[in-house]
This record gives sequence, C-alpha cells and structure tokens, in this order.
Amino acid sequence: MSSAARVLCLPLLLPLLLAAAPSATAAGTWSVAPSGGGRPSFYTEGEPGTVQQDTVSVTNRGEQPVTVRLHGTGVPIAFAERSVRIPGRTRAEVPFTVTVPTGTPPGDRSGEVVARDTGGRAQTVGLRLRVTGPELSALTVEHLAIGPDGIAYELVNRGTTALAASLAVRVDGVFGRLLDRPPRPLPAALPPGSRTKLTEPWPDRPALDAVDVRLTVTAPGGARDTARTSARFVPWGVVAGVAGAAAAVGAWLAVRRRGRRGAHGRESGAAAEPLLEQAESTGART
Repeated sequence: MSSAARVLCLPLLLPLLLAAAPSATAAGTWSVAPSGGGRPSFYTEGEPGTVQQDTVSVTNRGEQPVTVRLHGTGVPIAFAERSVRIPGRTRAEVPFTVTVPTGTPPGDRSGEVVARDTGGRAQTVGLRLRVTGPELSALTVEHLAIGPDGIAYELVNRGTTALAASLAVRVDGVFGRLLDRPPRPLPAALPPGSRTKLTEPWPDRPALDAVDVRLTVTAPGGARDTARTSARFVPWGVVAGVAGAAAAVGAWLAVRRRGRRGAHGRESGAAAEPLLEQAESTGART
C-alpha cells in the first residue's frame, strides 16, 4: 500500500473508534466516515482557485482484508489513493483534496465521497463545499425582437448570484402608448452565468403602425438593464390589393384617354374636307 494512505492496527481500540463514528453505515464488515470521528459529513470552504484538504477513514472490523475503491461526486475530489487494501481489524486513513474551480460563483455545492468494495457494495459520506467570494448582481437583456408570438428576448445573468428578476414593458406607437406594463416578477430564476430565452405575450399588436419597444429588467442587488427595438407593422395583403386596384384603374384610364384621342383626330379630319372643297369651288368662280 502506498504511504499516502496510513493503516492503523486496532486490535484493542476498534470498538471505541467505531463508537466515535456513528455516521458510518455498515456494508458487510467495513465502514467509511470522516477522519477524526464526531463528524456526520465533510465540510470545507474556500475561494475559487483554491484547494481544500481532508481525510476519509475506511475501517475494516472483520478478520479478512478488504479492498475498496474511492471516488467523489458533485465536486472535484482527488484521493491520495483510489484503491485501498485494508487488513482485518484495521483502519486506513486516506487524504483527499477538493478543488474549487476558478470562476465558480459564491454559494454552496453538494457532493459525496463514495467507497465501493470488490463485491459491489458501496457506502457514501456527504460533502458540502461552500464557495466564498464577493457577491455581484449583474444582468443584460439581449436579442430583443418582435415575433409572431410576442416580444422575444434573452436574459443573461452576468453576476455571481442567482437572480429573481422583474420585467417592465413599454411600447409607443405613432398615435400614442400601446403597452405600459409595470414591473412584475418573472417566473424563472436566473442561475449565475445562465442565458434564458423568454417571450412577452402581445396578442393585440396593431396591424398598421410604427412602434418603439422598451424592456426593462431589474433584480435585487442593483442589477438592471434596458433594451430597445423598433418595428413597423404593414398589412401587406391590403397593400397588395390596393396596388392591384390602382394599377387596374390606371390601365383603364390610359385606354380611355387613347380612345378619346383617336375620336378627336377623326372629327378634325372630317371637318377639313368641306373647307377644302369650298376653297376649290371659290377658285373656280374666279
């Protein structure tokens, strides 16, 4: 066995040690618990980028040796020995580290230390990691657009704490205010670093108008952002119908004008002929 894990002989002290670790649950003849006794679970805290240390005890109260494998869940855990062989009536102390990833927002994280023997029997001990550091509330409203279902947008939590945000909506048209919704809580909480797509319903939007839309989102801790966009609503079906009717009327008027011009020309030609005949007749008398 590697020197990273310490094995202690317990021929006489084993009953006392087992009594000092009531949190350990039995699986066969061995148990697992935080080192030192008196702790029901592991607890550690630190800022992002730091590494915390602790030790897990694996106690074999049987007569035969036991081999267990250790791994962690929920948080980054690294053991000095992943596989440990514990002789009969012996306890092994296995150090391990918990790494707090860089950029982790403040708050509590939960995990477990898991031990499993060669027969598949497993025991777990809970681990709680508290990430310390300054709490920052910040958010942005992005990708604001008016769609067929309403006003679509995205909320991005750019702080280090979860946010319960509120939304206010204002829409102005050419002839006045169309929407004026006061701040109201949004149904979805925003975890740190999250991006959430939402849609604000607008079932009675105008068919013909030019609008300016403004969304304002606020959250406790001073987080606030406002996004704006503009849109024009045009009933293209009606416009196409009017344009078609106008084209038809224009064509009818053009045909009518050409008809009038032709009739006027024919009338002018008919009147000239008698004048010519009269001139010729007058010349003959002279």
